[in-house]
Amino acid sequence: MEIKIRKAEKTDIPAILELIKELAEYERAPQEVTITEKQLLNDGFSNNPIFEVILAENSEDVLGMAFYFYSYSTWKGMCLYLEDIIVKNKYRGNGIGEILFKEVIKKAKEKEAKRLQWQVLDWNEPAINFYKKKLNAVLDGEWINCKLTEQQIKEFKL
Repeated sequence: MEIKIRKAEKTDIPAILELIKELAEYERAPQEVTITEKQLLNDGFSNNPIFEVILAENSEDVLGMAFYFYSYSTWKGMCLYLEDIIVKNKYRGNGIGEILFKEVIKKAKEKEAKRLQWQVLDWNEPAINFYKKKLNAVLDGEWINCKLTEQQIKEFKL
C-alpha cells in the first residue's frame, strides 16, 4: 500500500472528525466527543490556528492522522504536544501509526522543540509497547494528570 503524508486542509475536516469519533469508540468514550466541524475549522484553519494535523492517506482513503499543537515550558521553552495519533481500525497493523509518529518527530525537530509530549491510557498495551520498544520513550509515572471539565469551568465561583 502506497501511503502519502500531507498537512491537513480545510476540506479534510469531515475526515478529521470521523477519525476523532473512531478514537473515542476505541477508548470507550464516544459520548465525550462534542467537537464540531465548525469548531475544528475555526480552531485549526483560521489566521491563528491552535492545532495542526498531519494526514496519512492512500489513493482511496484517509488512513489516519497525527493531531498536535505547541505548548510552552517555563523551564525549557517551546514544546510540541501530540494530542492523538489515530489510525482507522481497518488499517491498523500496517505501520501507519509509526509513520505518523516519525512525521511528528520531524516537525518537532524542524521547530527546534525542547520536548515532545503525549499521553497514553494505562490499558493501551499496544501503544505502550510501541513507545517503549520503537521510540525508547520515557513513560513518566510521577506526574498526575489534572483537569477541569467545561461544566466545572462554567460553574466555578470566582
